[in-house]
Amino acid sequence: MTSFRRWRWLLIGLVSLVTAVSGCSSSGSKGGSASNEPVKLTWWHNANNEPGKSFWQKVANEYHTAHPNVTIDVVAIQNEQLRSKIAVALQGQKPPDLFQQWGGGEMADQANAGKLKDLTGDVKTEVANIGAAANGWQADGKQYGLPYTLGVVGFWYNKALFSKAGISDPPATWEDFMADIKKLKDAGIAPISVGGKDRWPDAFYWDYLAVRMCSQQTIEQSAKDFNFSDPCWTQAGVKVKELLDAQPFQKAFLSTPAQQGAGSSAGLLGNGKAAMELQGHWDPSVMQPLTPNKKGLGDKLGWFAFPAVSGGAGAPDAALGGGDGFSCSRNAPPACVDFLRYIVSPEVQTRWAALNIGPPVAKGAESGVKDPNLKGVIDFRAKSSYVQLYLDIAYGSSVGQALDDATADQFAGSKTPEQVVAAIQEAAKNR
Repeated sequence: MTSFRRWRWLLIGLVSLVTAVSGCSSSGSKGGSASNEPVKLTWWHNANNEPGKSFWQKVANEYHTAHPNVTIDVVAIQNEQLRSKIAVALQGQKPPDLFQQWGGGEMADQANAGKLKDLTGDVKTEVANIGAAANGWQADGKQYGLPYTLGVVGFWYNKALFSKAGISDPPATWEDFMADIKKLKDAGIAPISVGGKDRWPDAFYWDYLAVRMCSQQTIEQSAKDFNFSDPCWTQAGVKVKELLDAQPFQKAFLSTPAQQGAGSSAGLLGNGKAAMELQGHWDPSVMQPLTPNKKGLGDKLGWFAFPAVSGGAGAPDAALGGGDGFSCSRNAPPACVDFLRYIVSPEVQTRWAALNIGPPVAKGAESGVKDPNLKGVIDFRAKSSYVQLYLDIAYGSSVGQALDDATADQFAGSKTPEQVVAAIQEAAKNR
């Protein structure tokens, strides 16, 4: 999930030669480089588009240059496919040494099953530099992964289509949002694209409305006791129904993938076939290669935060979000930990930030971000009352999957708001 505008590659190339030597060697000698024994690492990540794909390969090459005995097999896999492959691989005998990790309850399930390497004693410096963003990759007080980006979900939109519909400013409230949907429909424009086939994009709406309708205390407590009896959960579904009744999505949205092909929800936005999409910070990088010019919407692309919703107990500026990071599988060699330390080092994070594909987490690295939309994401993240981790990730695999399935069923018209909550509660009872 990545991509934005290119930066000054000549300068970056010169800097990388320096950081490849000084950065890698300064990251510690625990990486298998303390001896000359050959080490091979397998690394799975989801940056299957440019510039992220080439950047991560470059980082692996840099590490190999500094540690010649360590060879890294870099495998870029499309996000939805990767999630399935990781789940299967962790059940087998040969999982990847280093792999994409989204943290939360999903990661805790993996750690409790004995699938992850405990990094706690080896990454204290990195955790201190990352700060609170590293907490989402902890379970039972132990560090099982490190993030390299942390963002928030919001609406990416086509400024030209908004203008065509007579919308001068993005909506700040739910009432404004619903009114703008009508204006877009009246102008013959599909208001919102959504990748219903993949289910989790549907859940973004239920999640965000739950964050608006439920208090922070209720949200956080639910991840501990899995009690969804508070009426606010059903109220979130009622708001979802209000949205669905307005019929804001493109035709055949239930069979539309989120990120694969020009006809995906990202592709529809990028190609001017829909006015907006509720997605994470990675959306521009996904839509760019799905457009003929490979540049997406360019300066016609804008971003705005999920609108405030009246009548709920949640803070109007609370955010839904999460990040991307990496974990080492339990039996990965020590080089895996050392390479991960290099990935999240300030020098690599600053160069990664210059790609404008996501908000970095290392202190000071955000100075590398130049894209105004991504700066807006970072600003909203900084000003939010709190950032709630995606609920399907926060609740762990079984409950999270039930949440995604139940909300997708509501989008398909086969579940009521009450039935959505009941399905989640039932999954929590049987977890």
